[in-house]
Amino acid sequence: MAEKTNRLGLTPADYKGSKTTLCAGCGHNAISERILESMYELGIPPERVAKLSGIGCSSKTPAYFMSRAHSFNAVHGRMPSVATGALMANRTLIGLGISGDGDTASIGVGQFVHLVRRNLPLVYIIEDNGVYGLTKGQFSATADAGSTSKSGVVNQLPAIDTCLLAIQLGATFVGRSFSGDKKQLSAMLKAATVHRGTAVLDVISPCVTFNDHEGSTKSYSYMKDHEEPIHELSFIPSYENIAVDYDPGSTVSVKMHDGSRLQLRKLEDGYDPRNKIEAVTRIMTSHAQQEVLTGVLYVNTELPNFYDLLAIPDEPLATLPQERTRPPRKVLDEVMDSLA
Repeated sequence: MAEKTNRLGLTPADYKGSKTTLCAGCGHNAISERILESMYELGIPPERVAKLSGIGCSSKTPAYFMSRAHSFNAVHGRMPSVATGALMANRTLIGLGISGDGDTASIGVGQFVHLVRRNLPLVYIIEDNGVYGLTKGQFSATADAGSTSKSGVVNQLPAIDTCLLAIQLGATFVGRSFSGDKKQLSAMLKAATVHRGTAVLDVISPCVTFNDHEGSTKSYSYMKDHEEPIHELSFIPSYENIAVDYDPGSTVSVKMHDGSRLQLRKLEDGYDPRNKIEAVTRIMTSHAQQEVLTGVLYVNTELPNFYDLLAIPDEPLATLPQERTRPPRKVLDEVMDSLA
């Protein structure tokens, strides 16, 4: 029996990485599996992907998928600046940033803010467990007020909602999912990969060692009891037949940049992820109702990205000839004369 292959003739094994060293049952491992599956099913060449991360349990995970891709493990909270440099130098790469709630919302929040407002084409995945899993489970900035640690300490500080922050600052694709929801997370990853702007995915990923107990709002049981999906998702790649059968009154179809279609079948009346104000309002309402809203919260395929704003050429900068990168002598003389 022939081995299963994708449209490039590659097998799932071509997208694998090294064996995980995370705790058994860690939600981060499930996210790695969904990334592997989505890249394989989309037919993305692993060599076109740049995996970037910071520090923490989440930032170890790029080692566990696509060993043939480019990879850079940056310092704590500094993945966004490294990603910006790498992708601006070579816009042909597909940027995949893996971060954590501490890496993003605490030490790296300043870099996250400026990455998002630039709309750099990057899939930014936040593996969100609400604790610092490498340093004995202290609360992170995304831990909900009133939640308790494994030792019984109550968090008294308000949480930073990274999705709400991303929408307000200018991200053009924002979603929240749960590491245990294979179907939803897979569709969101595929749509985020073909999006040509900053795609922020906050994925609740329970820490089985420090944050999977009663009193945690990021445990498996809490997510199963409080998750509120706003629609059912499906994704139709541009190379497949996009003529799908659906009721126009209950489905939003968003055309992505490459012609792919993101299909959102509404589970509630009136929610449109293309409406920025409605997205912010719905997230804030979900907090008041103690719900964890999941799905594509906001998408905008019309705004220019950072490449377009700066007129970055299609070719990798390192391949450009000198006459395209160095000003002629006459221009340099004019600059010096203007300073005289």
